[in-house]
Amino acid sequence: MTISLETPCVIIDTDIMARNIASMAERVRQNGVNLRPHAKTHKLPSVAQLQIDAGAVGITVAKVSEAEVMALHGIPNIFIAYPLVTASKIERAIRISEQIELIVGVDSLAGAKLMEQTAAKHGHTLQVRLEIDTGLRRTGVPFEEAAALATEIAGMPHLRLTGIYTFRGALHAGKPTLDVAAAGWEEGQLMVDLADHLRAAGIAVADVSVGSTPTALYAAAVEGVTEVRPGTYVYQDRMQAQLGVCELEDCAGSVLVTVVSRTSADLAIVDGGSKTFATDVQPGTHPLQLRGFGHIHGLEDALLVRMTEEHGMVELGPLAQAADLKVGDQLRIIPNHICSTINLHNHVAMQRGDTFERVPVLARGMLE
Repeated sequence: MTISLETPCVIIDTDIMARNIASMAERVRQNGVNLRPHAKTHKLPSVAQLQIDAGAVGITVAKVSEAEVMALHGIPNIFIAYPLVTASKIERAIRISEQIELIVGVDSLAGAKLMEQTAAKHGHTLQVRLEIDTGLRRTGVPFEEAAALATEIAGMPHLRLTGIYTFRGALHAGKPTLDVAAAGWEEGQLMVDLADHLRAAGIAVADVSVGSTPTALYAAAVEGVTEVRPGTYVYQDRMQAQLGVCELEDCAGSVLVTVVSRTSADLAIVDGGSKTFATDVQPGTHPLQLRGFGHIHGLEDALLVRMTEEHGMVELGPLAQAADLKVGDQLRIIPNHICSTINLHNHVAMQRGDTFERVPVLARGMLE
C-alpha cells in the first residue's frame, strides 16, 4: 500500500500507542507506585497529557527546554532528571517552578551550590532529587559518596531534598543482560537499601525513583520504591521487542520510506539514512545482537544493513526478492531505537485508521 505522505517520515499508530499507555498505567498501578513517564521518547505535550489522563503523576524530561515546552502547554508536574550545572539553566528552571510543580536533578556539590546560590538570589526554593550511579557510570553520585552529598544538600536553605533517583537500564551484576526481571529487581533493591541508609543517617528520603521501560515493572515490585520512569513503552521499538518487553505488533512507531533505486536483485535503496534512523543501537551490539537497523514490515528476510546520510541500503533475501520491489514502492520500518529516531524529525504523522495528522514534535529542544 502506498501512503500519501512525503517520505521519509515517522508514523505513530495511535491505537497501539493508546494500548501501550493504558497497559503500563494499569500494571504500575497494581504495584502501588507512581508512574512518571519519560517524555524523551515522544516529546509531545499532547501525548504527555494522555499519559497523565491514564494515571501518571507527571512526566520526566532531560532538558530544561523540554520542561519549558511541556509547562507552556499545560503539563503541571515535571521532573528534570538531569543535573543542572549552569546558572542560565537554573534560572530557567526557577521560572518554570514558579508556574508548576518542578523537581530538578543534582549529582554534585558544585551543582548544588550553584543551585542554592541562584535560588537564594531569587528568594526561591527548588525541589531536588539526588541522582545515584547504580552501575551505568553515567551521571549520578557513587553509592559511597551519597550520604555525604545528601547531608550537604539537606543543609542548603533554598534546596528541598525530597528523594533519590537513578537510571540503570538493563544491567545486572554490572553487565548488560536480557534478564530484565533480575535487572529491575536489583535496581529497585539497591535504591531502597540506599534510601534506608540515608534515613538512618537522618536524611529525609520520600521519593525513590527508578526504572526504564525494560525494568520498570520489576523494579516497581520492590517494596520501598515509590516511582518508576519508563519512556520507550509509549511507542516501543525493535530493541524492546528483542529484550522481550513487547512484541513487534506493540510497536506504535515506524518510519515510512520510499524505494528510490534498484541497482541489483538483492539490493534496494530507500530515502532514509542516518539523518532518518537512530544509529545509537548498532547491529550486533551485546547482548541484543540485532541484525540491521530496523525491522521491515512484510519482508522478513530484508535488512536495512547500511546507511549514509540520505540513503538506506536494504539487503533483500530470497523472499524479499520475490516481492519484486519497484522504484516508488514504500516500506515501513520499525527502528531499533525509537527515542533517538523521533529526535531526528520535526514532525510525526499520527495515524488514526486511514487518516494521518502531521504533528510537530514540539519539545525537540529547539525553544531558546
